[in-house]
Amino acid sequence: MSVALLWVVSPCDVSNGTSFMESVREGNRFFDSSRHRNLVSNERINRGGGKQTSNGRKFSVRSAILATPSGERTMTSEQMVYDVVLRQAALVKRQLRSTNELEVKSDIPIPGNLGLLSEAYDRCGEVCAEYAKTFNLGTMLMTPERRRAIWAIYVWCRRTDELVDGPNASYITPAALDRWENRLEDVFNGRPFDMLDGALSDTVSNFPVDIQPFRDMIEGMRMDLRKSRYKNFDELYLYCYYVAGTVGLMSVPIMGIAPESKATTESVYNAALALGIANQLTNILRDVGEDARRGGVYLPQDELAQAGLSDEDIFAGRVTDKWRIFMKKQIHRARKFFDEAEKGVTELSSASRFPVWASLVLYRKILDEIEANDYNNFTKRAYVSKSKKLTALPIAYAKSLVPPTKTVSLQR
Repeated sequence: MSVALLWVVSPCDVSNGTSFMESVREGNRFFDSSRHRNLVSNERINRGGGKQTSNGRKFSVRSAILATPSGERTMTSEQMVYDVVLRQAALVKRQLRSTNELEVKSDIPIPGNLGLLSEAYDRCGEVCAEYAKTFNLGTMLMTPERRRAIWAIYVWCRRTDELVDGPNASYITPAALDRWENRLEDVFNGRPFDMLDGALSDTVSNFPVDIQPFRDMIEGMRMDLRKSRYKNFDELYLYCYYVAGTVGLMSVPIMGIAPESKATTESVYNAALALGIANQLTNILRDVGEDARRGGVYLPQDELAQAGLSDEDIFAGRVTDKWRIFMKKQIHRARKFFDEAEKGVTELSSASRFPVWASLVLYRKILDEIEANDYNNFTKRAYVSKSKKLTALPIAYAKSLVPPTKTVSLQR
């Protein structure tokens, strides 16, 4: 199941084939690709249990938003996720409103004295340039500090996704993901393992980025290991938050909110969440046939039943009137999330708007392509052609020039 790796990444830029880590050029003295391919078995992350953070708080291995004292959920997924949104917004509200210039450390050695921090960021930039071309283009308009930070987050998200969706996915276990989460906590505590970790560690020390969305993304990877059916949209929404909505929450502190924006910090975070949800729903609708061939159905089971459809219909790949009606409703829902996302993009700092608008405009066009294929997402992969991309990007750029609203808006 492919995930929306970053809320600013173009849909056609994410490779579903060869692991990007396998393309690391030979002889790079900062990174051993063979070591990364076995990172989940390395002694450095072969630990269990929670860890004490630099501020004294103890993080458990599992995500916090699913569990209640009784072990049962008492709220809908949307309510639980919005509670996370509120907490994230509260952490950065003062910093984003009061800080225009960010102090960035320099010449910090990567573990093992293998190089300097700037070279670690450069490597992250190389990965983005190779595997997220449109996204990388959009970041060129950002300030150097924000651009490098977004690169570091993109690379971490991609590495995390490849644990369960890459060439070595069959070897990944829940325990391996626990070790990866322990390694994440080391990153946030200033103890990076390799050069790419070093870039992220520096990023989270310079920007008001919280660990919870990162931990929740790892929880989404755990879900991918154990679950390939979702009873209803409430369950699917939570999955979409874990694997894609989290990226919006990671990115807002880097993107920054425009100083002149009158929108609430919470509302901008909620819009970022909505874009992640919209992107992942679009991925799901685009990849129905591909997922079915791997035995997965990432569609609400109750809604399939209401439409007179079943898993067997999906595995058979039949485009019927029932399927078209069902798909129209799913596409309508995804577009509603895109609509919600649009309300917040304008409130971002001016230099950060273009890559986000590009993501939104291009991902939304995938839904148009599904319709153009007569809802055949079993054997036809919907994609945005290069010519349509070139037409859409100037539109995205024009939208990025629109200043924030002058009145308080986006209240939930």
